[in-house]
Amino acid sequence: MARSGFRLPKAQGGMAMIELALTLPLLALLMLSLGEFGRMLFQYNSLLQASRDASRFAAGQAWNATLGTLDLNATLIAQTKNVAVYGVPANPNGYPAVVSGLTTGNVTVSAVGTDHLQVSISYTFVPVIGSALPALYGSSVPLGLALTSTVVMRAL
Repeated sequence: MARSGFRLPKAQGGMAMIELALTLPLLALLMLSLGEFGRMLFQYNSLLQASRDASRFAAGQAWNATLGTLDLNATLIAQTKNVAVYGVPANPNGYPAVVSGLTTGNVTVSAVGTDHLQVSISYTFVPVIGSALPALYGSSVPLGLALTSTVVMRAL
């Protein structure tokens, strides 16, 4: 009795190549999107750490023990913004930002109540492939994702 459904491996070679050609772009897209997602999480974690460091710096400097109040002056706010962006109160050596594209304009420092202060960082994550996907009709699809890190800390 002969087998009717069996084919030699030689006859299957073209089919495997077609399957690879169909699935390879999808697998490559999946791998690249997972890499971008990991990069986004890394940048968000860096923003969280930067806002924690900046609020810890400001909390140690902002309390006026003589008056018993919070003293957020312009110098302290500028130094806190530098700590959030560069990791140091002053940046004479031109250190790079903790996240590329982050500036002191993305950082806000404010008082919350009488003894708490808030450091907030707003940043737009842009994937490596660009800021928008072109559309076949209508407007393009923006790829930027707004990341916000806010920390409230009691002044010491």
